[in-house]
Amino acid sequence: MWTKASNTRARGGRMETLAARWLQARGLQLVARNLTFPGGELDLIMREDDTLVFVEVRYRKSSAHGSALESITPAKQQRLIRAATRYLQKFPQPASRFDVVALDGDEAAPDIQWIRHAFDAF
Repeated sequence: MWTKASNTRARGGRMETLAARWLQARGLQLVARNLTFPGGELDLIMREDDTLVFVEVRYRKSSAHGSALESITPAKQQRLIRAATRYLQKFPQPASRFDVVALDGDEAAPDIQWIRHAFDAF
């Protein structure tokens, strides 16, 4: 049965795939996708040189409720930080950062913004 939630999850998966491929074309390596920990989920974990990069992927078709980038609230940042902390407890890394890939507009050809070091936690 089709539901709005299942359609939203499917679209989110497509946007994450697009973001991962886009970042890979810019030299990052995919480590993991969609890891869930108590308190949060990590969309993409990638590596750039010696740095582990936690990537939050956000998509908005319309800016009626704000842009994709604007949808990353302080509460969302805290959930990402909690999840990343859990990941780093299991897999310690010498360096890590939080990036955001914000996709806005038409799903077939969205405008893409890559914000490196989008926020700090460590």
